[in-house]
Amino acid sequence: MALLEINQISKTYATGEVALRGVDISLNGEEVVAVLGLSGSGKSTLLRCINRLVEPDSGTVILDGVNITKLNKSALRKARRNMGMVFQEFNLVDRLTVLENVLSGTLGSSGTLRSIFRAFKTEDIKRGMALCARVGIIDHIRKRADQLSGGQRQRVGIARALMQRPKILLVDEPTSSLDPKIGAEVMDLMSSISKEDRIPMLVSVHDVQLATKYSDRIVGLQNGLKIFDDRTATVDSESLGRIYDMES
Repeated sequence: MALLEINQISKTYATGEVALRGVDISLNGEEVVAVLGLSGSGKSTLLRCINRLVEPDSGTVILDGVNITKLNKSALRKARRNMGMVFQEFNLVDRLTVLENVLSGTLGSSGTLRSIFRAFKTEDIKRGMALCARVGIIDHIRKRADQLSGGQRQRVGIARALMQRPKILLVDEPTSSLDPKIGAEVMDLMSSISKEDRIPMLVSVHDVQLATKYSDRIVGLQNGLKIFDDRTATVDSESLGRIYDMES
């Protein structure tokens, strides 16, 4: 059985926009899978349907044998601990320090009150500091998040996701707000962590070169439909043309 199974996921927003049309994807073991497509193709919606930040209209998401789409709020909160999310716009709390933002990744297991009063466990603080060192922000742990550069903010987001000890990383356009050099550094960091910790990663990207360099497999979405799904080594100009054909 695949670690992650997405079966016939569909989503139409209240505006009438059809974001996903019966998408199927499975993800095994230690794969890095890149999701490519034009803006509006459904990439971000797909990732957010997996952890139900967006509620799918139909279909199922099964993570490590657990049907995420069937869970009540309490069970979903626990299940989200297994899904580390890295956001396009970082989603940090600007008034909190770097370390506090990283430690907020324990919210799913430590409880809201403990987080509000910053009463973090000693072992969590040690782990948070170790992760800050690992992603290259240990010298900034006492700074407020709004004092950081874009690349530094994304590194905080990565460390926060890793605090959960996730079974999978869901990464939504992690380089779109960064310049190409910093974006490549962020992708290199996440790819290394994925391989070293054996955490599979599903990442939506807009940069074809980054997708082909760092992924094992590429899924192409167009107008909410999956039109490509194969090993990265098979991707050629014809398949990219199909994914990015605006006239289809």
